[in-house]
Amino acid sequence: MAKTSTTTQGLRAAIERSGYYPALVAEAVEAAVGGEPIRSYLVHQETTFDQNEVRRHVTVLVLTDNRFIVSHTDEQAADSTSPTPYATTSTESVKIGRISSVVVSRVVANPESYKPGTLPREVVLTIGWGAVSRIDLEPAACGDPNCEADHGYTGNSTADDLSLRVSEAGDGPETVREALAFAQSLSEATADTTR
Repeated sequence: MAKTSTTTQGLRAAIERSGYYPALVAEAVEAAVGGEPIRSYLVHQETTFDQNEVRRHVTVLVLTDNRFIVSHTDEQAADSTSPTPYATTSTESVKIGRISSVVVSRVVANPESYKPGTLPREVVLTIGWGAVSRIDLEPAACGDPNCEADHGYTGNSTADDLSLRVSEAGDGPETVREALAFAQSLSEATADTTR
């Protein structure tokens, strides 16, 4: 993911390699990016099994100098609302300054013999900008096992706008490298306080 003038062509080529409605996906992403130069990108195609159907989904993440753009495209089988199969694509544009967290979780095999630079087996990239939060609550308690008082609730609020998992086994080592490179670029962009 070189940060050069060829990044736009690289993004287009990555979308085409995914093989998932490339004309539709590229048009949506290019419209969202507009004329801004692309600093980094990640294209992730995911296949899931839903009972007797195979469903595909592609996520495209793009970082420009000022924005983080997320595009999702899903395919749907014919149903009561449409007699033919259809796809839904959406894009969201987030100002870099709104991103509140970039979490990179790495899963490594045999951590006792880990050597710096070794590719993780799996990477989970979680990005929060305040659009979606998850609240997990549970009854609060005190240390007294005989206490019957109501202590209210305790819990966590977690920013969970986007979570993307890539693995070496499922997506290949190059996609894991690309996910790490994109995460680093996004982290660096959010650390720049002038944005």
